Amino acid sequence: MGKGAREQSARDRIKAQREEQQRKDRARRITTIAAAAVVAIAAVGAGWWYAAQSSKSEEATAALAPVTVAADGSVVMAKAGVEKPVLDVYEDFQCPACQSLEKAVGPTIKNLAAEGKAKVVFHPITIFPQEMNNGITRGNSVRAAVAARCVPGGAPWLKLHDKIFEEQPAETAKGFEVADLVAWGKEAGVTDANFEKCVTGQEKAADHDAYSKKILETQKLQGTPTLKLDGTEVPNDVAFSPSALRQTVLDAAK
Repeated sequence: MGKGAREQSARDRIKAQREEQQRKDRARRITTIAAAAVVAIAAVGAGWWYAAQSSKSEEATAALAPVTVAADGSVVMAKAGVEKPVLDVYEDFQCPACQSLEKAVGPTIKNLAAEGKAKVVFHPITIFPQEMNNGITRGNSVRAAVAARCVPGGAPWLKLHDKIFEEQPAETAKGFEVADLVAWGKEAGVTDANFEKCVTGQEKAADHDAYSKKILETQKLQGTPTLKLDGTEVPNDVAFSPSALRQTVLDAAK
């Protein structure tokens, strides 16, 4: 074999060795990536499972604590004699996050009051300015809150409260028509003779606006929903978790 042939043969062997090494390197990278992906998927799956379990909503008990509407429009849900801890719920019927909170921990809040573990105070307010969506969003919020104010109290107030959140429209679409609010109130069991006139005429709109302004100024709210336990704001990771919220309230009750 001539010198040229030997050199070509050596180059071919080196090339083959390099290609084989590159193939092995690619195979190792693919194996590593695949293994990492499996671990990541497992971790994500476990995370979702844990989140789903820890945020699983309770079933609301059939027995409700008494519901009383105060003169200022706030609503107390508590068993007789229960004065603390106090769980204040600041909410806007048109606020999507408030709807999410209601779905997540609404049953927990009802149960805690029914168990005598907390005095719950609802504060329906309007946080949206008139300029937002040409007043549509604010109008929805006010109509819904006024309808709730037209209910004297009792279980019908809470049923209408829940129904309003169930029927919440998009923030850019007009909703909560007065006719619907009247119908929902009657379905909730409202029998007060003045209810329909109160809702249709939006008789308590000025009172609601004044209360909203007062709450926003005095409570220094950054937005809704906001939960406060004995005056201290509850962090969102607790507020939206049924188990965490329950434990926090129970700890405060000790």
